[in-house]
Amino acid sequence: MAQSIRACVVGATGYAGIEAVRLLLGHPAFELTKATDRKIAGTKVSETYPALAGICDLAYSEPDPEDIAKVADVAFLAVPHTASLALTPELLALGVSVVDLSADYRIKDPAVYEAWYGTKHTSPELLEDAVYGLPELNRAGLEKLAERRAAGQAVLVAAPGCYPTATALAALPALEAGFVEGDLVISDAISGVTGAGRTPSARTHFCHADESVEAYGVAHHRHTPEIEQTLSGIAGKQMSVVFTPHLAPLKRGLLATVYLPLAQDAAPDEVYAAYTARYAEEPLVTVLPSGQMPQTSSVAGTARAQVGLGFDTRRRRMAIVSCAIDNLGKGAAAQAVQCANVLFGLPETEGLLGMAPIA
Repeated sequence: MAQSIRACVVGATGYAGIEAVRLLLGHPAFELTKATDRKIAGTKVSETYPALAGICDLAYSEPDPEDIAKVADVAFLAVPHTASLALTPELLALGVSVVDLSADYRIKDPAVYEAWYGTKHTSPELLEDAVYGLPELNRAGLEKLAERRAAGQAVLVAAPGCYPTATALAALPALEAGFVEGDLVISDAISGVTGAGRTPSARTHFCHADESVEAYGVAHHRHTPEIEQTLSGIAGKQMSVVFTPHLAPLKRGLLATVYLPLAQDAAPDEVYAAYTARYAEEPLVTVLPSGQMPQTSSVAGTARAQVGLGFDTRRRRMAIVSCAIDNLGKGAAAQAVQCANVLFGLPETEGLLGMAPIA
């Protein structure tokens, strides 16, 4: 039997962190050797999440980089922004590869990061080497990173946010094929409450969120520059996005509906064919039959994405593309594990092929 790849989850009490724990515990190649949370160090993971009783006997520990380096080959950082800035440089220096689920290394221009996140970027020298971890878009970059890791270098993956993932998967084939006219994309997206994190707030309190849907962060959500950076890279020109996120009374799940103005010579059948061709070999992305739109319940609890297309040609030529993902799965922890699989030379879908509950 091959030697296990030792993994640590930093921030393992949060929803994305505990989802990473769950996936790693069931993964045939990774061994979860450490789970950290500074506030409750010494508490068993199964005390905080009783579903793991009899499955995980680890206790939470302090997120000390030197201690992590003793027991881990890779660290998954499921931490708020700025926390990764304090940990990642030291982990890399100690030889631990990092898959960062925070926003700290996603945006290539530190000035843009500082403007949107309101804090100074303290390790901008790492931005050039960090690879944006959306495998369907950037597999070649991840494979080059894997070569560097195999040669003995600790490497850094910046795992995408949930809204940027769904928006990018919805727009990618049309932008790559040059079917989109102009430089504006509109993304309306709805997320479950776990996307707001485990720490409760007035907005995520049950009595506020239940039986209600609301837009938030309108015109200034922090995922906006990440989405623009990703779409601009795909299109090969500067793109702008109007991005409106919504909170829905779901535990988990995310649906992004993206509006793409079509060029005059882009026929709907041709656009749909571009999507089916582009994603034909992608094991975790499914394009639904023409006219069928995805739903969050079909992907909840999985690493999968479903994409559906509709076309409005009545007055304006518009492709309306919806992408459904699990905000904690393909939008966070499962995508991080997908990237780690590539980094360590494993099949990309290793440990990730579970289906959504049927009922």
